[in-house]
Amino acid sequence: MIKRALISVFNKDNILKLAKFLIEKDVEIISTGGTFKYLKENDVKVTEISEITGFPEMLDGRVKTLHPKIHGGILAIRDNEEHMKTIEEHDIKAIDMVVVNLYPFFDKVQEDLSFDEKIEFIDIGGPTMIRAAAKNFKDVTVLTDVNDYEEVMKEIENHGDVSFGKKRVLAGKVFNLMAAYDAAVSRFLLGEEVYPEYLNMSYKKVMDLRYGENPHQSAAYYAATSTKGSMKDFEQLNGKELSYNNIKDMDIAWKVVCDFEEPMCCAVKHNTPCGAAVADNIYDAYLRAFSCDEVSIFGGIVAVNRTLDLKTAEELGKIFLEIVIAPDFDKDALEFLQKKKNLRVIKALCKPQDNREYAKVDGGILVQASDDKLIDEVKYVTEKKPTDAEMKDLIFGMKVVKYVKSNAIVVVKDGMAKGIGGGQVNRIWPTIDALNRAKDGVVLASDAFFPFNDIVGEAAKHNIKAIIQPGGSIRDKDSIEACNENGIAMVLTGIRHFKH
Repeated sequence: MIKRALISVFNKDNILKLAKFLIEKDVEIISTGGTFKYLKENDVKVTEISEITGFPEMLDGRVKTLHPKIHGGILAIRDNEEHMKTIEEHDIKAIDMVVVNLYPFFDKVQEDLSFDEKIEFIDIGGPTMIRAAAKNFKDVTVLTDVNDYEEVMKEIENHGDVSFGKKRVLAGKVFNLMAAYDAAVSRFLLGEEVYPEYLNMSYKKVMDLRYGENPHQSAAYYAATSTKGSMKDFEQLNGKELSYNNIKDMDIAWKVVCDFEEPMCCAVKHNTPCGAAVADNIYDAYLRAFSCDEVSIFGGIVAVNRTLDLKTAEELGKIFLEIVIAPDFDKDALEFLQKKKNLRVIKALCKPQDNREYAKVDGGILVQASDDKLIDEVKYVTEKKPTDAEMKDLIFGMKVVKYVKSNAIVVVKDGMAKGIGGGQVNRIWPTIDALNRAKDGVVLASDAFFPFNDIVGEAAKHNIKAIIQPGGSIRDKDSIEACNENGIAMVLTGIRHFKH
C-alpha cells in the first residue's frame, strides 16, 4: 500500500494526472522546488521537501534531497524490525513511491553550451534517489519513465498496490537508464579520443524492427543519446518503416557521397557500393552511377550529396528502389517521390559524425578509430606518371574502394565507377570481376597492396593506364616492374582500407 510518494521531475508531462490520482488514494505527496511549485499552482496538496528535512535547498539547488530523512525513508526494509525501529527513532517516515526523471543531460550535452553549463546538467540528487528506490524495489515503487504512469495507476486502482513483478521491471529500468546516463557523462568528461578502461555505451531505442538481417532474427534500432550522427539525425519524408538492412545500407551510401565535394551519386546493395559517379550535376551523376551496374541497383539504395531535383526524381522513379537519401529535396521532386507509397525518402540533416567503429564478437567488442584518412603520401613509383585526369580518377577510385568489402577493386573512367569487385578471399578474383564488368576502364584502385604481380597482368589485358594501391608488400618491386613493362603508371598511398 502506497502511503507516501516523493515527486521530483524535470519532465512534467502527465505528472498532474499521476499526482491527483495519488491524492485520491490518500497518498501524501512530498516534492522539491520546481515540481513543488508546479503542483501547488495546480491545486495539488503537496509538502515541500525542506519541511521534511528541516533544511532549505542550498548550493543553487545542488543539495535538496541528499538527507537521511529522505534516503532513510526510501531504503528502510519494511519487514526488517531493526530498520523500522531505527527510522522511527529518528522521526523518519517511509517513502513508498519515488517519481523522478533526470536533468536532460543527453540533450544539453549536444547543445552549444559552455563546458561549465553542461556540467550543471549532470544530475546527482535524482540518480541517488532512484538508485536507492530501485535497490529497495520490494517496498518502493520507482517511476522514471512517463510512459509507465498509466500502467502503475491501473495496478493501484485494481489491486491497491503495484505488483512485485512490475516493481522489479521498474527497478531494472532505473539501472538501465543510469548505465546510459553515466556512460554519456563519462564520454563527455573523458573526451572522444580516449579508449577507456571500461567500454560504456549510451544508446536509446528508437524502434523495434520487424526483423534483422533475416526474418528469423529479432532486431531493434538504437540511437546515440548524447552525440549527433547522420543515421540518427535524419527525417523520413515518405515510405515504409526502415529495416535493419536499410539502415546499414543508408549508412554506407551516405558516407560515400559525403566524401566528395562535387555532385556525387552512390548506389548501394547489400552494404557495398554497386554504382558511383561524379558529374557537373546530380542528374548526370545518377545516370552514370546507374550505368555501372544496371542489375544490382534494382531494389537498392541511392544517395546523392546535393538537393534532389524533379528531373532526377523522375529518372529514379523508373526503377524499383528501397531508399533515396539526399540533404534536401525540391518541392516538386518530393511530391513526385511521395507518390510511391513504399519508397523511403530520407532527408539527411548532417554529415557522418562518428570517429569510432565497433564490431561485436562472441564475448567481446572490437573498437577502432574510423577510417577517415585516405592517403598518407602519394608516391609515383613507375617510369610513367599518371596524367592529371588519370590522377583525378585514381583519387575517385580510392575514395570509393574503401567502402567496398575486402578484397576490393574499383575500376574507373572519367569520374565514374565502371566495375566494382569485392568481398573475395583473394585479390585476383575481384580484379578479374571488376575489369570484366568495366570493359573500357582507364584506372584501377585497390584497397590493399598486391601480393603478386598478377593484378598488373590482368590490368594490362584490359588496357588500364594507371593503378593506385597502398603498397607495402615484400613483392612491390614485382608489380612495379610489371607496370613498367606494360606502360602502366602506379601510385602508392601508404594506407590500406580493409573493410571486412
